[in-house]
Amino acid sequence: MPVLATRLRRALPRPTRRRLVAGAAVLVLVAALVGWAAWPERSAYTSSDLRITVLSGPSGTEPVDLDARFYLPADRSGRVPAVLLAHGFGGSKDSVRENAQELAGLGYAVLTWTARGFGRSGGQIHLDSPDYEVKDAARLLDWLAARPEVRTDAPGDPRVGVVGGSYGGALALLLAAADKRVDALVPLITWNDLGRAFLPQSADTSASGVFKKGWAGLFFGNGAAAGASALGAAASAAGTADSSADSAAPPPDGASTGGSSPRDGAAGAPGAAGSRGAVDPACGRFAPEVCAAYLRLASAGTPDAATLALLRRSSPGPVLDKITAPTLLIQGAVDTLFPLSEADANARGIAATGTPVRVAWFTGGHDGGDGPQSDSDRTRFLTAQWLDHYVRGAGAAPATSFTYSRVAGFSATDRGLVTNGYSTPAYPGLAGTGRTEVTLTGAAQRIANPPNGTPAAISSLPGTGGQLSSLLGGVAGDIPGQHARFESAPVPAAIDVVGAPTVRLRAASPTGEAVLFVKLYDVDPAGAATLSGGLVAPVRLTGLPTDIAAAKPVTVTLPGIVRRIDAGHAVRVVVATSDQAFLTPAQPTTYTVALDPALTLPTVTGTPIPNPDSIWWYVLAALAAAIALGAVVLLAVRRRRARRTHTPTIDEYADTPLVVRGLRKAYGDGFVAVERVDFTVERGQVVGLLGPNGAGKTTTLRVLMGLTLPTEGDALVFGHRLVPGAPILSRVGALVEGPGFLPHLSGYENLRAYWRATGRPEADAHFDEALEIAGLGDSVHRRTKTYSHGMRQRLAIAQAMLGLPELLVLDEPTDGLDPPQIAEMRRVLQRYATDGRAVLVSSHLLAEVEQTCTHAVVVNKGRIVASGPVSDIVGDSPSVLLEVSDVPAASRVLAELDVRSVTPDGDTGLIVDMNGTPRTEVVASLVRAGVGVDRVVPRRRLEDAFLALVGDNSRGSGDR
Repeated sequence: MPVLATRLRRALPRPTRRRLVAGAAVLVLVAALVGWAAWPERSAYTSSDLRITVLSGPSGTEPVDLDARFYLPADRSGRVPAVLLAHGFGGSKDSVRENAQELAGLGYAVLTWTARGFGRSGGQIHLDSPDYEVKDAARLLDWLAARPEVRTDAPGDPRVGVVGGSYGGALALLLAAADKRVDALVPLITWNDLGRAFLPQSADTSASGVFKKGWAGLFFGNGAAAGASALGAAASAAGTADSSADSAAPPPDGASTGGSSPRDGAAGAPGAAGSRGAVDPACGRFAPEVCAAYLRLASAGTPDAATLALLRRSSPGPVLDKITAPTLLIQGAVDTLFPLSEADANARGIAATGTPVRVAWFTGGHDGGDGPQSDSDRTRFLTAQWLDHYVRGAGAAPATSFTYSRVAGFSATDRGLVTNGYSTPAYPGLAGTGRTEVTLTGAAQRIANPPNGTPAAISSLPGTGGQLSSLLGGVAGDIPGQHARFESAPVPAAIDVVGAPTVRLRAASPTGEAVLFVKLYDVDPAGAATLSGGLVAPVRLTGLPTDIAAAKPVTVTLPGIVRRIDAGHAVRVVVATSDQAFLTPAQPTTYTVALDPALTLPTVTGTPIPNPDSIWWYVLAALAAAIALGAVVLLAVRRRRARRTHTPTIDEYADTPLVVRGLRKAYGDGFVAVERVDFTVERGQVVGLLGPNGAGKTTTLRVLMGLTLPTEGDALVFGHRLVPGAPILSRVGALVEGPGFLPHLSGYENLRAYWRATGRPEADAHFDEALEIAGLGDSVHRRTKTYSHGMRQRLAIAQAMLGLPELLVLDEPTDGLDPPQIAEMRRVLQRYATDGRAVLVSSHLLAEVEQTCTHAVVVNKGRIVASGPVSDIVGDSPSVLLEVSDVPAASRVLAELDVRSVTPDGDTGLIVDMNGTPRTEVVASLVRAGVGVDRVVPRRRLEDAFLALVGDNSRGSGDR
């Protein structure tokens, strides 16, 4: 806001500033009232910190003291449903504070606690053992049932949903299997089989899995750190009567809300509170059997029977058939700890008994956090919807459909990366609903296993998987000599991969065994390779021959992913011998590996879904709507007053749509956005304004639209100088800095409201033509808050064309449009420039500018480096596009000439690398052979010319 105010002071005359300040004060007040009405009050709940002692253990008589917090909705009538909210491994009740506050604001009583062995809770870590952590949670259900504020279904049976992520998610599943009082559960990013999670095996073989040492070490380290904290706390409390007393605890959250109750000594065995038990410095607060199992596994790399039994005991997989509570499974696609396959196994196991199950994949996980904001909003929405129906008893039953999402791009208005969401009526599993086969090429290759796994390839590190892969540039993490590559040709059409790809692998080893890591890369036309989420498929093979010719193929199932492989990209499969995240054989050796050519990519054709409306979205939308409405009103007042005076017409340019003369824009802090810009837009022209980020394009457009005043120079529209609110702006239509609409109105109502604000007759609007341009069909009558970005973009372009203005100024008009819509927009702009009108387009899509625009202006570092017809800027080319009457006949003729290559282009075109052969000779040869030549066009691309003009100066700091 201070930056915006400063710019307004610089850009506007003093009287206008006063009017805007007064208007802004009203808008801020309106926005504040809207925000107050829309956002759940931060005091909409009370909270109290508790010490709850429960009895658990194999006999159910061992006391443990749990550090807990209880949230209640402040505004409630009667008893309310409850949520038991569990945290992740190494966390505490504070880790889920914000989630608890949000659920309490939605009307639930929420109980959070720090699991045994962590923080201020007593006991040792047993890894979600049914005898310990699960019994602890069951006793917390008893505690909830005894609370007078909590709704019950029967005495001792609270109306309750269980929500938890990772460690807490597995606990939710195990608790629902053991205790039928759970009414619904939402496990997030959790496991099905803890043994498989830490010892994954991606091939159809009976060999044991490959030890995931990175994540296992981090798990164990968290428990050891908890032990160190406990030792430090005990040392600092030496000499006190009760070393485990909670005297060091912070004040209760409720102190700030004015509604919390005092600390509650909860039900439990007298004298049992607080004892954490002995802490082993080597094992932290892990139970001895858990510590011993980890040490055996980390040392040997393969599990013994006792370790497998312990991990299976802590796994929901064996007890899924006992779960009757409706389950929403949310799993992340950026997760090298618990990948999508773990949720898939949980979904199949629970649904097998007829229990309602819904599966949602999102673009976060242990390596990607909550994912982009739009995805975080979606998962919160699904969670609230699920609980509202199955716990609160409100609303229709949520569909047991499948939803998934993928990153779609970056948008500053959506706080970073944004995602597109999709749904299908039924969960398809990892195999998808369809499949696309891609052919790989590459002969059998020899690869070396390094001694002691050093150096090792780096595909991921715990908690950084997806980000690390992009930082390394994908393939940069593979070690030369230790991996084999198999690659496809560029795919002709985009492939939406949703699920787990499969490939057939053959291997030979002099030791009869091999540990391999199979990875799938997306390779763009420039050769940059991306490994989705840092995910790899570890494979342990036994009984291998020494000769690859005798090797039998095994099917390798790669990790499930959600990724669009764009047209023109290749697919690369890498087979490596080492990986930093896994334990590999210590002895050096050499393997021979080969892949069958067919790589199967699962696909799903989903229906696009809008991002769920997050509360913040409503606040921001309301604020934007208030500002937009105020701006329209202020602009209308400004225009009415401006009509009383007219800027003088410069007769020389009275018939020229746009003339920019000596334009310069500098700010008070010394930043020069535009150094000097001069260009002209004539009638009938479509002019492209091009330049790298920071070149000054947006600033130039803002000056052209009267949104800011230049430091020097001016812009003339039909001979009139442009100033804020100038009447001549009525002859200009514009889309600058993105679309903005009132979200509660339909697209059609937004167009009508905008036109009414101009004060011009409705007959002059040409609504029919504008709606045809928008191409929204019946959707134009839907509220714009339901629109996708592309739909809003099309509506904004139609708004700019209302009244068929003589000069149309568009900033990135194809942003958010799909290829057919981009092609249609190209035709619209070319048609629009007829009948004496003109178009100025700012775009970063150089190929579109080349096909759409008649002229181009290239700006770099605030100055024009080239301007004129696109054909002149592109210049001469060694290649030409020939449009001919008979493509096969023309190809035969060209094959006999001294040209380098001939490539078909559409139904009637051929791209020919002339290799120095004169164009006249080529055309003459074709005509003599009876082939008609309709057109000869140079094929040097505008992109080539653009890069030659701006060189290495294409890195800017953003337009200003």
